Amino acid sequence: MSTPRLSLAPTTRGNRWRDAPQLRTALVLGGAAVVAIGAALALIALVGVPLGDALSAFADGAWGSAYSIGASINRSIAFALVGIGFVLADRARLTNVGGEGQIAIGGIVATAVSLYGNVAHLPLGLSFVIPMIAAAAAGALWGAVPGVLKAKAGTNEVISTLLLSFIAVWLLYWCVQSEVLLRQPMNNASTLPESLEIPDATKLPQLFSGGSMALNIGLPMTIVLGIAVAVVLRRTRFGLHLRAVGLNALAARRAGIPIISTVVGALALAGAFGGLAGALMLQGDQYSLKAGFSSGYGFDGLVVGLLARGSVTGVFAAALLFGFLRSGGINMEMVAQVPSALVLIVQGIVIVALAGGAWWLDKTGAQR
Repeated sequence: MSTPRLSLAPTTRGNRWRDAPQLRTALVLGGAAVVAIGAALALIALVGVPLGDALSAFADGAWGSAYSIGASINRSIAFALVGIGFVLADRARLTNVGGEGQIAIGGIVATAVSLYGNVAHLPLGLSFVIPMIAAAAAGALWGAVPGVLKAKAGTNEVISTLLLSFIAVWLLYWCVQSEVLLRQPMNNASTLPESLEIPDATKLPQLFSGGSMALNIGLPMTIVLGIAVAVVLRRTRFGLHLRAVGLNALAARRAGIPIISTVVGALALAGAFGGLAGALMLQGDQYSLKAGFSSGYGFDGLVVGLLARGSVTGVFAAALLFGFLRSGGINMEMVAQVPSALVLIVQGIVIVALAGGAWWLDKTGAQR
């Protein structure tokens, strides 16, 4: 009498969903995005804006021309840098919400060095590299302060990074309002509260001649930095220290891991990425410091980092989404007359839907 064979086919089929986490993540987040877009279209229709006009304006602003694509990618670069810094700090269970302030500080320092640092005559690209390095160093210092407070006094880094952002933004306003600092000379009453335009030598070189797409070297630089951070987190001792501190700081201390330098280093590096984002925004696109210079980029970069769920690849994907969303939303507001408040609501719906999808993935993953 033969022994019946135990079939594993049903179990294998049942495990396909569990054993394909990347496919599962893509389907869940894709479904959340579809739901969010549907809700956004319904809101636009409710305010009386023709959907065809709104969608056409969005598409034109996001990817309707080479210039639109370049502008969307340039916005994505800033989001990606802040998101990479967030992911790096998050590996040690530290939450950097100070991207807005770090961008502002980076922009201030890059402007000051470009205008008054006597760097425009330097050879070999140092004229635009030195302002970037200075901006990254300033952002690192701005991020290190909450790190020291966290490591030495136990201060919550969410509160300290957020409060420092308010200080940095008001410092930015002061710089562009005061001629003693960075405001351009007031020739008449219509002179805008902004800095002088930085010298051409300090502007970032363009990737394509002719300037139709307006992409600069900040794009490959950000990609390289993202790859470097992914390698650091996975393959280096510092990455191991970050993970150990995040999992159990007390056990990490007993194992001989330097807690203070790890915490301060993580937040300082996150701040450096924010400061560099400010420099790239100034030197690659805006060219002069204005009161609304940071314009919410730090907070959007924070959401990019949250949605990335610890993955540098996820940071790039979320940054591209937010870059194209912002470009399309701006054009939709200007061309289709969609109220600015509704544009922000639409962006918020997308964020909530994607964050909800990520939360569901985490919850169901934990239950397994």
